[in-house]
Amino acid sequence: MKSISTLLCLTLCICLFSNCVNSSSQKTPAITEGDSLNVGKNPVASAKSPVTGADQVSEYLDYLKGKKIGILVNQTSIIGKTPIVDSLVALGVNVVMIFGPEHGFRGTASNGDKVSDSVDPKTGIPAISLYGKQKKPTKEQMAGIDLMIFDIQDVGARFYTYINTLGHVMEACAETNKEMLILDRPNPNGFLVDGPILEDHLRSGIGMYKIPVSHGLTIAEFAQMINGEGWLPNKMQCKLKIIKVANYDHKTPYTLPVMPSPNLNTQQSVMLYPHICMFEGTIISQGRGTYMPFTVLGAPLLKGKYDFVFKPKSIKGMSESPLHMDQECYGLDLRKYDIAKLEKSGKLNLAWIMDMYKAYPEKARFFDMSQSKQMGNFDKLAGTENLKKQIIAGVSEEEIRKSWEPGLGNYKDMRKKYLIYP
Repeated sequence: MKSISTLLCLTLCICLFSNCVNSSSQKTPAITEGDSLNVGKNPVASAKSPVTGADQVSEYLDYLKGKKIGILVNQTSIIGKTPIVDSLVALGVNVVMIFGPEHGFRGTASNGDKVSDSVDPKTGIPAISLYGKQKKPTKEQMAGIDLMIFDIQDVGARFYTYINTLGHVMEACAETNKEMLILDRPNPNGFLVDGPILEDHLRSGIGMYKIPVSHGLTIAEFAQMINGEGWLPNKMQCKLKIIKVANYDHKTPYTLPVMPSPNLNTQQSVMLYPHICMFEGTIISQGRGTYMPFTVLGAPLLKGKYDFVFKPKSIKGMSESPLHMDQECYGLDLRKYDIAKLEKSGKLNLAWIMDMYKAYPEKARFFDMSQSKQMGNFDKLAGTENLKKQIIAGVSEEEIRKSWEPGLGNYKDMRKKYLIYP
């Protein structure tokens, strides 16, 4: 009977894989306004395309049998085209608890919105939010599971909060002696390791770890770093089991099959995100309130300085009260910017923020977050107080980069210990 059951499970796996969506090896295409990630339209993975950990069901299905499973997922957590929770339930896995990060289990909440606990209407499984008052599973919740699965697409930036959620859940697992199974996914910005190292006094919800702006790790590699560097409380260790991405290294292009959050809705925005997110600590709109967020930059007072114009509006589920709402913003259109330039340089683009500061007519307001609740703390985003001071003082990019050392170089050396992929 056991062999028949296994055969049925594997047959279903094959059915799930028949429409498998994986990465394209092509370069990022030019994006036009209103385009979104083409879910389900990427070519079927060839022998040379990355295959996510989740898609390699035969590598972990037997390991899940007979266990009560907790799973940390969002809308990026798919097997082929199907949400992983639905797939595992169909395969007979006993998923007893779903945990969701920022933007929620289904990925529909706006940035910063608190998400309430609920019951998944499709499966009837309790869905618990870990973005709000509760940052990690409680001991009572952990007592109800035998194994925790982590399967979320990251984009490789320190201020993208999923790595914080990873750390919190690793802590809960370590406290209760439960194992975490990581179904690894490629980092689309895995080639980029750059930026100032986070200073201790600037730790926050958008920066927990002493890493640069762009860390160049997959989630599984980052989890190994958390363990190896003793970043959990009292240097606790979380027992990890990792299903690696097949056919992948850190320079492999990877086109995401599902948008990772409401305002990263194109491949172009995913690739520009590490370079543009620090603008959230300035008076410059990053395109929230449009259907092209993180691919455009601008502000009303830059009229006459730049020709490109856009007007943020209230968009439910993306940005209900964006910066400069209903005002024309003048600035940069980066929707067709050649991402290959960023890949070739291997560096964060500092020219955009330095040039826009120089162009802004009321410089005292550029970083003044008291003007709007939609402006963040630039120092916390940058991870250092120096960068803002250097931009204001007109320090050269070369000198700014020198100030990131020796911290950045030390991080790069430390990172090598935890690499799973070349």
